[in-house]
Amino acid sequence: MAEFSLDLNEEQRDLRDWVHGFAAEVVRPAAAEWDAREETPWQIIQEAAKLGLYGFEFLATCWADPTGLSLPIASEELFWGDAGIGLSIFGTSLAVAAIYGAGTPDQLVEWVPQCFGDVASPAVAAFCTSEPEAGSDVGSMRTRAVYDEATDEWVLNGQKAYATNGGIAGVHVVTASIEPELGSRGQAAFVVPPGTPGLTATRKLRKLGLRASHTADVFLDDVRVPGRCLLGGKDALDERLARARSGQRASGQAAMRTFELSRPTVGAQALGVARAAYEYALDYAKERVQFGRPIISNQAVAFALADMKTEIDAARLLVWRASWMGRNNRPFTAGEGSMSKLKAGEVAVSVTDKAVQLLGGAGFLRDHPVERWYRDAKIYTIFEGTSEIQRLVISRAVSGMQIR
Repeated sequence: MAEFSLDLNEEQRDLRDWVHGFAAEVVRPAAAEWDAREETPWQIIQEAAKLGLYGFEFLATCWADPTGLSLPIASEELFWGDAGIGLSIFGTSLAVAAIYGAGTPDQLVEWVPQCFGDVASPAVAAFCTSEPEAGSDVGSMRTRAVYDEATDEWVLNGQKAYATNGGIAGVHVVTASIEPELGSRGQAAFVVPPGTPGLTATRKLRKLGLRASHTADVFLDDVRVPGRCLLGGKDALDERLARARSGQRASGQAAMRTFELSRPTVGAQALGVARAAYEYALDYAKERVQFGRPIISNQAVAFALADMKTEIDAARLLVWRASWMGRNNRPFTAGEGSMSKLKAGEVAVSVTDKAVQLLGGAGFLRDHPVERWYRDAKIYTIFEGTSEIQRLVISRAVSGMQIR
């Protein structure tokens, strides 16, 4: 019988320590500045590229880990440093995951390197799927893609909302509806190459948290892309659409395939934020003296910290399980990927809230980073599927019913 162990292997421990060192020495000291500036920290992205932390080789190495744990381990450590800067570095991976999940080998070779640029001049990429009237309801997507057979081009029109790196990206990966009557099964994903006419973005949106990460609405006005930019190719799309028209079960659609790959990793990001807040609150509670003794000696404070630690560790186990299942092609029969993201996101909000409370008035000031972590945590119950959507996915999986 094979031995069961939750111990990290040497490579995973080295990865954890390496990313943690970068987060502690480079990211965290700069976090407050870039949060206040609300600008993309290109210098830090370039530093990450120089060290090998930003680029496809890093992602490929993580994805090659047979346990599936390398990417969530790295994500937790980086986002422990700062979520806004972390997303500026790892935000490109969502577009890369879309290309990786739906693209052909030739498309991977052509587009993935362009997502990252090079060390001297790093680039970022954007995955554009949410819309003003179709956020969680991806089946109501209004962005359309029409094939122009005469030129072998696809013409894209529509608007995307809340796109990470939208407008400043070189490569944009855009989901669009081919046959709206088929709902989500009639959609596909397209690469919009750098400099393509017709793609524009609004100013950077001003957000509650993740302020160092660029977010913008993206507009597509008669954007023409070559046929080779349809991820997966036209033959595969035609076959999938034919199955959908005949009522056969579809294997999935463009946005959901990407989210399935990314949800446990997003959960790991939330864990990093939660752990940062817990560790800071723990240290503060040991040092803060009231009524002649450290406040951690009060049962109410100690129990709050015990709950915070327990919830973080429970969420991590869900993230690791889903990551292992995804890497080893185990089906999420009970919505395990959504479980991991749901739990981790809710834990991040709860733990950062408790951290602010434990610090009292100090926690409400920018002099302490818990207020920033408190603001950053909230997004993890919203983006890449709200907590309500995660519960819907889980409930449908466990009941076998179309719950609405």
